[in-house]
Formats: sequence, C-alpha cells, structure tokens
Amino acid sequence: MMTGVGKYLPLLASSLRRKRLRTFFTLASIVVAFLLFGLSESMRFALRSGVEVAGADRLLTMHKVSFTQLLPASYETRIRAVDGVAAITPQTWFGAWFQDERNQVPTFPTKPEAFLRIYPEISVPEAEQQAWFADRGGILVGRSIADLFGWHLGDTVPRKSAIWRREDGSDSWEVTVRGIIDVPQGGDTRQILMHQDYFEEAKQQAKGLIGWYVIRVDDVDHAQSIARQIDAMFANSPAETKTSSERAMAQSFVNQIGNIGAILSAIVGAVFFTMLLVTANTMAQSVRERTNELGVLKTLGFSNRGVLGLVLGESVLVTTLGGLTGMVLAWWLGIQFEPVLDQYLPGFRVPGTAFAQAFGIMATLGVIAGAVPAWQAMRLRIVDALRQE
Repeated sequence: MMTGVGKYLPLLASSLRRKRLRTFFTLASIVVAFLLFGLSESMRFALRSGVEVAGADRLLTMHKVSFTQLLPASYETRIRAVDGVAAITPQTWFGAWFQDERNQVPTFPTKPEAFLRIYPEISVPEAEQQAWFADRGGILVGRSIADLFGWHLGDTVPRKSAIWRREDGSDSWEVTVRGIIDVPQGGDTRQILMHQDYFEEAKQQAKGLIGWYVIRVDDVDHAQSIARQIDAMFANSPAETKTSSERAMAQSFVNQIGNIGAILSAIVGAVFFTMLLVTANTMAQSVRERTNELGVLKTLGFSNRGVLGLVLGESVLVTTLGGLTGMVLAWWLGIQFEPVLDQYLPGFRVPGTAFAQAFGIMATLGVIAGAVPAWQAMRLRIVDALRQE
C-alpha cells in the first residue's frame, strides 16, 4: 500500500513546486492555523491538569463574600472538632516577589505538619521536612521555582510583599530554603510554603486573621455533608463561610476563565475556515493550470478515480505538511517558554491527544478543500483537456 502511494509522491511534489510562491503562502496560512490550534490546546491542557490533580477529599473554607476577605484564626479549633475532619491548616495569600516585581512567587503561610498530612502526594525528603519543621524562618520551595531562580538548600532568600509588612514597617521578608517540593506529573510546584506562626508573629496588620482553611476529610463520600456542617456552624456570624471541595474550587476557577477558551476556539475556527478557502482556491487554480497535463495522464492510462485520488492526495499533502509544521512549532514554543509560562500555567504543553486531533483535522480539511477540484478533474474529458491551451 505504501509502495503504491509512494510512487506518486514525486508527481505530487512537482505539482507543489510549480507555483512556489503560491504554495508558500498556502502553507503559511495552514501553519498559522495549526500553530494557534496547538497553543489553544496547550492552554486547555494546562487548565484541565490543575483540576485533575486537585483532591476530592480536601475542602477549602473561605469567607462567603470573597477569598480576599479574611477569617478569624479561632475558626480552626471549631472546624477541627467537626466529626470527619482529619486535618486542617490555615493559609493566606502572601503576595511575594523576588528581586523584581515581575518575579511573582506564590507564597502561602501554613502549618507544616498539618499541611504535609493534607497533601500526602507532595514529595519532600524526610531530612528536609525535619529541617523545615525546626526552622520557623524556613520555607519549602516548589521545584519549578527553585530551578527558575537557582535556589538551593540553605540559601537565604530575600522576598518582598506588596501586601504584608513586618512589625518594623519593612516589606522585606528573609527566609531560608529548607526543602524542595516535588509533586506527581501535572502537579503545581510554583509555590512557597512558610510557617504560619512566623508569619503571624512578624506581620504588622490583620493579627489573628487568616485567608482560608484547607481541610482533609476521612471519607470523601461525606465531604459535602461536612462542608454544609462547617458553613452552618458560622451562619449569621460576622464572617460567614463558604466551603467546597478543592476540585470543585479548581473547576470553578477554570469555568470563570472558560470564556478565554471559547474565544480561542472561535478564533481557531475562523482561521481554519480561512485556511480552507485558501487551500481550496489553490487547488482549483492548480487543476485549471494543469488541464492539459491531466488530459495527458488520462491518455497514458490514468483512470478517472486515479486522477481524483491524485488531486485529493495533493490537497491532503499540503494540509499535512503545513499542519504538522504548525503543531511542531507549537510544541517547540511550549518548551522554549516553559520557564516563563510555568509561573502562570504549569503543564502548558501540547498533549498527545491534540496531535491525534490535528491529524484528523488535516485529513478532513485536505479532503474538503480538494473535493470540488478533484471532482472536476475526474469528470474532465480527454478531448476537452487536450484542446485547451
């Protein structure tokens, strides 16, 4: 089968070289279309991966109004007493940056032992765990951030916060790297964890207040009932709560920015449609210019179906070459910009499923673009073809 198809490749290649400039612009439009498709699928994959790794047995309790509103630290004791709660830790958005305000590093004060019980999938060597527990000014650093800034165990890291100031009025928080965080494939390592006690003692404002609580439950089947019980406990209080699963919260965040995906899909669809028109026009012009040649091919013994396949093959070859180039370029860009994108979209890369979809789209668009010109070529009579100049 491959041998039968391969013998026609030189003929298809010569057809593409006939009008090199036209072929170049046609291929360029296809490359751009599939480049955008690859990048949009990379973004979808990055957003979905964050939802997939979120734990269904973990709950987030935050202020009912907004996560920017703080909760009393005293809520922790009451939540811990709820039947089915296995572990709880407070967290707060710290808003730190390193050296330059553009180098934002997501930082969360937390209780070390409780945090590692809640997130057992996080991998930290035992020695590093103990070093972090013992040092109130120590931090755990995600692998991606440590690699980005070249941090190593024992390094003293000066960070600044635009939100939190120390009691002496300074915005500089010096901490020491005590451990490096690794997580399963697709997990987020763009975070820094610091001691809640150190943060509470050193901060200037909002004493006795925290951002939200992360809770792990004994039984995931009881997660929703536990969430309702927690919210009912603080109903009609000055700081009412809203509790939901970590996975639901992650999905909610994705849904909030889902319009971006819809807009990208619309743009890619419009580009694909434009690409289809360009390719169809190229194939139609190519067939008109080669009317005599097609007549000669039929005279030499090519059947109508053979001519039909030849034109369709040329159309599919063009879309495949351009599409594959665009997808490879999207994959390459993901690798090249990984250090930057990993701060905002961990897991941003072209998934294997996107390549499979792309090949299907290439073949489909190639067949559609070449269908009408191929049909005209098939119905072309030898006498009419040879008569035209």
